[in-house]
Amino acid sequence: MTGLKKNLNCSVSEKKAMIEPGLMKIPVSRQCRLLSLSRAAYYYQPKEKDRLNETLTRLLDEQYTKTPFYGVPRMTAWLKRQGYEVNRKRIRRLLRLMGLEAVYPKPWLSKPAKDHKKYPYLLRGVVIERPDHVWSTDITYIRLKQGFIYLVAVMDWHSRYVLSWETSTTLDKEFCIKALEMALMVSKPDIFNSDQGSQFTSLEFTERLERLGVSISMDGRGRAMDNIFVERLWRTVKYEEVYLKSYETVAEGRAALARYFSFYN
Repeated sequence: MTGLKKNLNCSVSEKKAMIEPGLMKIPVSRQCRLLSLSRAAYYYQPKEKDRLNETLTRLLDEQYTKTPFYGVPRMTAWLKRQGYEVNRKRIRRLLRLMGLEAVYPKPWLSKPAKDHKKYPYLLRGVVIERPDHVWSTDITYIRLKQGFIYLVAVMDWHSRYVLSWETSTTLDKEFCIKALEMALMVSKPDIFNSDQGSQFTSLEFTERLERLGVSISMDGRGRAMDNIFVERLWRTVKYEEVYLKSYETVAEGRAALARYFSFYN
């Protein structure tokens, strides 16, 4: 039950997902106290409206992975064809909660920091012919039975090898920095590519790369293909692992992802 005292600002559903009922040494009541979560909230069974939102969230996640260019109107129309009476306002709210944005086909999980330093996109026309020439990173949404977690990975573009990965219940920069540091323990790239999210434009993140002489490249706004290999990785992870499972807790999700990435590599 790693990190119970951390993430106290998580949502109720995220905290519930962190609790492990079968943990013998720490009873559920104490786990709730450590997370500042009441036992009543933990044992609360969602109402019909909450259950519908969970169902819609799962459907949106799967359809977005298939058609990331679907915006609110097309997602709403698609759900109606599946027999769900929904309106655009509800779908817009759920997509925002999940951090998904259409047209730019990647999770809207990395919002740019205000006045962050801008780096050019360095990979246009570049032929990747060897390992450690280019690494890239990105964040995606991983659903749990109740709630969700975020997943970040660092990938080598030549081999498609996942050098490191990390999860978090919040979109802080720390879990991205941790993944970067784990990857740098293996090797270092000539070029490191990411989107312009605040996690990757933070000084703590960019300075680690610059100190090693790594050139930093960042996707152009609205450029769907700039980080295409990580986008393909997310599709593979979801279709071969996440959509086939129903993770009960954060720990269960992490363990399953660890097994999957070992298999993938």
